Amino acid sequence: MEYVRWFLNTLLVLTSCFLVLLILMHKGRGGGMSDMFGGGMSSSLGGSSVAEKNLSRITIAIALIWAAVVVGLGVLTRFS
Repeated sequence: MEYVRWFLNTLLVLTSCFLVLLILMHKGRGGGMSDMFGGGMSSSLGGSSVAEKNLSRITIAIALIWAAVVVGLGVLTRFS
């Protein structure tokens, strides 16, 4: 059971870091935190709407994995 907890903790750290990176990669809408990190600069590198949609889908998928890992760790903690 300890191996499962270790695996879930590792997965939680990896998905958390990846989720932060994915969120920071999103195109800034202006006036928010993205401007502080340089997201307010307009350039053609921000790309197409297809790339933004795919980035949103990947972000949602990683967020769902992250939430499932958090729930799994909570269940393990509760019943251990």
